[in-house]
Amino acid sequence: MQNDFIEELQWRGMIHDMMPGTQDCLNNGVTSAYIGFDPTADSLHIGNLVQIMILVHFQNCGHKPVALVGGATGMVGDPSGKSAERNLLDEKTLQHNLASVKRQLEKFLDFEGENAAEVVNNYDWFKDFSFLEFIRDVGKHITVNYMTAKDSVKSRLDSGLSFTEFSYQLVQGYDFYHLWKHKNVKLQLGGSDQWGNIVTGTELIRRKGQGEAFALTTPLITKADGSKFGKSEGGNVWLDPEKTSPFKFYQYWINASDADVENYIKIFSIRSKKEILELIEQHKEAPHMRLLQRTLAEEITQRVHSKADLETAQKATNILFGKSTFEDIKNLDEKTFNEVFDGLPTAEINMGKLDKGIDIIDALVAESEFLKSNGEAIRALKQNAVAVNKVKVQKQFKLTEKDLINGKYILLNKGKKNTYVLRFVK
Repeated sequence: MQNDFIEELQWRGMIHDMMPGTQDCLNNGVTSAYIGFDPTADSLHIGNLVQIMILVHFQNCGHKPVALVGGATGMVGDPSGKSAERNLLDEKTLQHNLASVKRQLEKFLDFEGENAAEVVNNYDWFKDFSFLEFIRDVGKHITVNYMTAKDSVKSRLDSGLSFTEFSYQLVQGYDFYHLWKHKNVKLQLGGSDQWGNIVTGTELIRRKGQGEAFALTTPLITKADGSKFGKSEGGNVWLDPEKTSPFKFYQYWINASDADVENYIKIFSIRSKKEILELIEQHKEAPHMRLLQRTLAEEITQRVHSKADLETAQKATNILFGKSTFEDIKNLDEKTFNEVFDGLPTAEINMGKLDKGIDIIDALVAESEFLKSNGEAIRALKQNAVAVNKVKVQKQFKLTEKDLINGKYILLNKGKKNTYVLRFVK
């Protein structure tokens, strides 16, 4: 039996505002709903993942999800949540972004069956719509007073708002009208900052189409420490592995605080209410085991990337925390290797020195200055505290080409916490 969509969102804490009548609308068999995605970059990020998951839950509850990529609205710019005018994209960049975003959306939704998902591009219905036709056929139905009452507009009136961005809510409102008329879409979903734009669409459907449509928004996610969700030290956490590697993506979720992860797993996991509540209880019994973080990181990394990428991220994480073997390290691709060991002290050594082998004491002292003296190196070796590529070595050990990782690196360790990277160059 399929779950009730509203109930599903309520226990997951994902409802902010909802128009009266939305539940009745959803009770009448397969209902279509849409969410718009703005192609301002050639990848979505985990902030967008909230809305993607809304569509996933919507489809899992037996309804038809429509993902709109804004080929037209991307040319205009949404003022919601913005304090300044946005730079507009050129046509070539926009088309590249649209194709990339569409590919990412297709990884999450099911495009077969009675409630098959659909991806649409609003440029398809705006490309032949002249300006005069738009202001005559659409603009006359919404008053300026109605538009300026919206928070997204009011907040910018003093600092300045171009007619381009002012018109955005009307353009988005027409999207809803077009999908309502041509694809029987009765509901628009989105973040709480989109409420004003969404209800402009319901108003346009009422006034221009004499019809009825509904709106539901989700709360914007905030972190317990006040920092912005979806941001890391390097900026946005992207879904594209070229922008945010699977390792760093996995690390974002693994490092979630206990105060946040209970909220995250309800939003981003497709597990049932029973499963999630059981996981939360188990986590509370032994929070140091980080069960929720590991469960969520595994599920979401595999869904966004792949099982192989997840396994690589897990191996890299084990290396980071000293629970690894030389085989684990040797099999890391160079990009992940560099991310794991980023910021560690590094010495460059000529590759030719490996032909005859480098004595371990020379490697620790003369070649790298990892340790301060031969005496310190000898003592560490006697104490069995020195490792090459995570394997303990003795005083007579020599580094050779067979020890190279990715053909250029060797790791030195003294104890568990002190690590040094040797990079060999030709």
